[in-house]
Amino acid sequence: MAVYLTKEKTQEIFAEYGGSGTNTGSVEGQIALFTYRIKALSDHLKTNRKDHSCRRTLLTLVGKRKRLLNYLAKKDIQKYRDLIAKLGIRK
Repeated sequence: MAVYLTKEKTQEIFAEYGGSGTNTGSVEGQIALFTYRIKALSDHLKTNRKDHSCRRTLLTLVGKRKRLLNYLAKKDIQKYRDLIAKLGIRK
């Protein structure tokens, strides 16, 4: 199964992208967290191709991240562009 996130890792992600480690409601931090989890699940699925529950979780995370990215693009296009460049998504 996928690696569970420790409290320290989530605080590190939110501190880097969301402003502070306790600001878990920031859109940028949530997108960064989803991206980290998507990468971990993708690596897991490369070795375990028949893990369909993990594949379903991956697809739901991709959908959630897409909705948050659309929201951020409508709200503030410059933050959106900076975030996708920093995370390396949507090449």
